[in-house]
Amino acid sequence: MKISIIGVGLIGGSIALKLKQKKAADFIYGIDNNIENLNEALALNIINEKADFETGIKNSDVIIIAIPVDSARKILPEVLDLISDQQTVMDVGSTKSGIVNSVKDHSKRNRFVAFHPMWGTENHGPKSAVAESFSGKAGVICNHEESAEDALQIVENIVKNLEMHPIYMNAADHDVHTAYISHISHITSYALANTVLEKEKEEDTIFQLASSGFSSTVRLAKSHPEMWVPIFKQNKENVLDVLNEHISQLRKFKSALEKDNFEYLEELITNANRIRGILK
Repeated sequence: MKISIIGVGLIGGSIALKLKQKKAADFIYGIDNNIENLNEALALNIINEKADFETGIKNSDVIIIAIPVDSARKILPEVLDLISDQQTVMDVGSTKSGIVNSVKDHSKRNRFVAFHPMWGTENHGPKSAVAESFSGKAGVICNHEESAEDALQIVENIVKNLEMHPIYMNAADHDVHTAYISHISHITSYALANTVLEKEKEEDTIFQLASSGFSSTVRLAKSHPEMWVPIFKQNKENVLDVLNEHISQLRKFKSALEKDNFEYLEELITNANRIRGILK
């Protein structure tokens, strides 16, 4: 099977490495506007060959779109315009409704499978790609009933080779859930990092005193805006909903401290501890 990966960064590169390891791909083309990324991916043996947009697509059995969601939304119709009825297209975007809606009336919509691997780090670029990244994680397939059976089977096989467990849901539900599970975590991390940078002016002190708890909490603040601004933009309404709830929760903690209501503070923390039973 020949695969073209559009965007040979963290996610695209990790997928390529794993599919090569599993011998699920015979040849992988890399397509990327960033020439440095392409050269690095080639040097790291993530891809077999660099390709231009049209050549890579026309010579592949599967095309994987692994670029920021705003760019994916724009490029997906162009990819479908170039493929045959035997080729399969999938994306890996963290938001799904906008991407799915961008091709809802396309004549080759059934050749597309909307996919989201529930994994990522604050790093980016081919050098950050790791073959084992997806093992044991959830792989969400959205609106599967809109995809051709053979295209869906191909993507399900890729999910299997990535060693992920598939979850099926519609795009709208996916975007709600990821706003609560993923997107708010990044906003909180960015906000905390900005808070510390604003109030603590001595960078050496931050470095010397930062505990593992602080470091893990702000880790996501290192994530690139090129990826996350489009996600927040495409999932704006859901993100605002969860952000309003988060602000409400912060106000409860603030009020408890202001009023020396430590019993209520303990209730808030005890209630939060229920997450232990969910995330073991």
